[in-house]
Amino acid sequence: MNDLKFKAFAVTNEIDLNKIAVECNIRKKYTWEEPLLLQDEVLGIIIGEEPEEEEKILVFSFGSIVFINSTKQHTEILMRYLKGIKSDIDIARYDRFQEDYILHPVEGEEIEFTDRYVQIPNMALFHPQLISMVIAKSVALERIEEKLGKILDDLESKIDNLEKGKLNIGNKELAKTTSRVVRHEYNTIAYIMILDKPDITWINSDAADFYEKMSEFFELNDRYEVIKSKTEILKSIIDGLASISHSIRGLFVEWVIVLLIVIEVVLMVFDLIR
Repeated sequence: MNDLKFKAFAVTNEIDLNKIAVECNIRKKYTWEEPLLLQDEVLGIIIGEEPEEEEKILVFSFGSIVFINSTKQHTEILMRYLKGIKSDIDIARYDRFQEDYILHPVEGEEIEFTDRYVQIPNMALFHPQLISMVIAKSVALERIEEKLGKILDDLESKIDNLEKGKLNIGNKELAKTTSRVVRHEYNTIAYIMILDKPDITWINSDAADFYEKMSEFFELNDRYEVIKSKTEILKSIIDGLASISHSIRGLFVEWVIVLLIVIEVVLMVFDLIR
């Protein structure tokens, strides 16, 4: 059997699979763990020609797309197609976060993972599905990791101002920063659901074993724990900034009240003198 070549991209936070299914006349309801599979006739209609041998495209609800045996031309056609459904997809930079991998079937050999491929002696139907799931999560994590870095850089500048005795941050800006952290947490913990396993792994021990090994090789759990830890640090920093900001505003209000009292006393003195 020939190799299967996988190419994964993380292009957005979320994709409505059911909307795409309606567009493609696929009568099925999709949940987070089940990707939308485009192949054969349906894929041919989208790309405008006969698909490549064993070509498949899997679209995941958490914003990743995995191409199996696809050409660059077909990849770009599908991206333009999805752009019409999900407007925030950046066509010019869709390949910014990507992962390449190969499934290499070899008779009589043991399963072996490398940075470029996985060698499998007896390929089953679940292997391409699980490889797609793992690299889709991996590339989604890469996208999240960069966004987390940007949030940390933004907070670092505010901490620098705090060290200089300058904390000029309004409620609107603080709320915006908080919403970015909450959105980041939702995208990683609540939506990608790194710790959740595909349904096939609960009923097939071989699938479960392969998924565990693949996830461990791509360090999904370790990366998830690092992101979760950094997210907690972010929330702690924002709580501290909010506390300091509110204290400064409270102190300002107290000084305004004192000033008003002084002005009122001065006016009373003037009235008495007159």
